Amino acid sequence: QVQLVESGGGSVQAGGSLRLSCAASGYTYSRYSRYCMGWFRQAPGKEREGVAAIYTGGGNTYYPDSVKGRFTISQDNAKNTLYLLMNSLKPEDTAMYYCAALGGSCPSISITFGRVGFTRFTYWGRGTQVTVSS
Repeated sequence: QVQLVESGGGSVQAGGSLRLSCAASGYTYSRYSRYCMGWFRQAPGKEREGVAAIYTGGGNTYYPDSVKGRFTISQDNAKNTLYLLMNSLKPEDTAMYYCAALGGSCPSISITFGRVGFTRFTYWGRGTQVTVSS
């Protein structure tokens, strides 16, 4: 059973940075190398949306336009840890951020970051809160 635990959330002023971490367990190394790992967020009253994804097998990364150039997803396979570096944070980035995993390749960008993209992901962490003040 895959388990994901997020950390690194907090409160920051607009323009600041945060790095989120997601510790993954329950993989075997060979299976871990063929996962799509993603970061999603959900603000109160809003739908869950994808903000970054990475295919662990090849390291390919994907972003929606809303965060491209500000957010960077990365992985440390030796530590089984996923990261999300968030720069130039805005108040509208305030949300609960979740780490998620899907066995196999990442869906297309339009699906992953679409309205129901989160439904493709099988495993979820409990989330970490990010609050950006103006």
